[in-house]
Amino acid sequence: MTWVQPEDLVGHELRQAAQDGRDAEPLLHAWLAAGGHPAPDRAGASPSPADPELRALANHLLTALAALPSPSAPDEPDSWQAITATWPTPTTPTPEPTTAPTPGAHPAHAPAPQTRLTGRGPQTHPDRLPGPHPGNNPSPAPHPEAHPHPGRGPQILPSAPAPAPEALPFPQAGSSARPHPGQGVPAHPPAPQGRPAGADPGAHLGPRPGVPDARFVARLEAAWVGRAVGCVLGKPVEKLPLDGIRALARATGNWPLDDWFTARGVPAGLLAAYPWNRRSAPTSLAENIDGAPEDDDLDYPLLGLLLLQRHGKAFTTADVGRLWLDELPAGRTFTAERVAYRNLLLGLEPPATATHHNPFREWIGALIRADVHGWTHPGDPAAAAASAYRDAVLSHTANGVYAALFVAAAIAEAATGHADVHTALRAGLAVVPPRSRLAAAVRHAVDTAGRYADFDRVVDELHARHGQYHWVHAVPNTALIAAALTHADGDFTHSVCRAVSGGWDTDSNGATAGSLAALVAGEVPHRWAAPLKNRLATTVAGFDGVGFDTLAHLTAQEAARS
Repeated sequence: MTWVQPEDLVGHELRQAAQDGRDAEPLLHAWLAAGGHPAPDRAGASPSPADPELRALANHLLTALAALPSPSAPDEPDSWQAITATWPTPTTPTPEPTTAPTPGAHPAHAPAPQTRLTGRGPQTHPDRLPGPHPGNNPSPAPHPEAHPHPGRGPQILPSAPAPAPEALPFPQAGSSARPHPGQGVPAHPPAPQGRPAGADPGAHLGPRPGVPDARFVARLEAAWVGRAVGCVLGKPVEKLPLDGIRALARATGNWPLDDWFTARGVPAGLLAAYPWNRRSAPTSLAENIDGAPEDDDLDYPLLGLLLLQRHGKAFTTADVGRLWLDELPAGRTFTAERVAYRNLLLGLEPPATATHHNPFREWIGALIRADVHGWTHPGDPAAAAASAYRDAVLSHTANGVYAALFVAAAIAEAATGHADVHTALRAGLAVVPPRSRLAAAVRHAVDTAGRYADFDRVVDELHARHGQYHWVHAVPNTALIAAALTHADGDFTHSVCRAVSGGWDTDSNGATAGSLAALVAGEVPHRWAAPLKNRLATTVAGFDGVGFDTLAHLTAQEAARS
């Protein structure tokens, strides 16, 4: 069984400890001295199982590693109250207990304010943006409730404003010009122009309660298709190193990447050195695509839709866990989700499902579940982040959760149909604790994307900076998504191709970039959408063969529910 054997998990946990600053050297020496091995680089399990003594030691070390104090904890809180306390202008949630009770601290001294968060979502330079609709008060972010911590009462956000994050290095909306290499992006980029001049700032943000809007449904269909396109584009090269991805594309004249991968014309020796993903090539190479094949990057949005249909927007983390047990085959889970699934079967409850012997808790899994929370909260990034949080903490913590908040908030902003990609990314970054590794990685990625016209140079710098992370970790992959979207400046083809061409978790990155870029562009080019034939394969019950047009209507119905 992959992704759950203690002798494989301990190597990943040792790597995680090094990344978050825990002193695990004595435990590492004990593991190596006993014959333990590093974590598998790309596979989910070692070639052969460990003997009982080594497996018992691995379990002991996993518990010991979890008990080590983390110096990054003050800057990377887990509780919802502590996360929102880092927001530029915190809102007061409903006084209910949190899902993740581990208290986190927000920074005592943060950089000067540049962004604020209102009921309409994160906004920069408020004097140049329309405020809330006259007569309406900004709506607070819904509180992500699930399981109270035993013996602890409700926790309320402090009423005092929290420090704001650093200046966000996003380029000016709609700008096609890039700074010369080395020039950088202005420290205070021009503000986005907001909604069209003269438009009611409350108009057409999304569906009115109970009434899905046709234009909103069309945007959602584009987002579903865009997500599927990006996923399928990245599937054949998932797990391949960056050099292999570039070599395979160049061999067919497809570099910079601008079309589906194909095996036609690729030399046999190159394919032997860099074989396609064996599970994906039969369904995802250009010559083989016949509808959208099943993938966890597409299954999880379906589960998110099913979650909302059954429980509404007030769902709890416990509802997510029950849904998984009812509808998600265990064999379709990987990394953190598989460990959380195992923990549910062991009788653990959130947040222990995310933390117990789970070295994958900061990987990309929660991010790929976030789109539906943005799609169903158009124009309200704070509410989208709250919804994504309740989903994410079943299996993830810290940067793994922040990646989901970032994507959900950015997509919620883009779902209005009025935000450019840079405004959407700014909205996403505003809900991430500003001193976290993920926030720093996104800021660096956006700045780097603005400094180079050649995206290969952007990717090379990201890989040099984040090479210590596993290829499925949330930090490098979220940074790559942000860089690709920034560099593409709203163009759908460039967005998905840049995200996939950057390597790491190629299908997940392509999917997220495709979803957001399609919302911004409003449509997916026919040459990308046509091979998918408006058909999605899945093992999620009731959805196999469903059309993206149907999924858009179902998603709009959930967005319209109060």
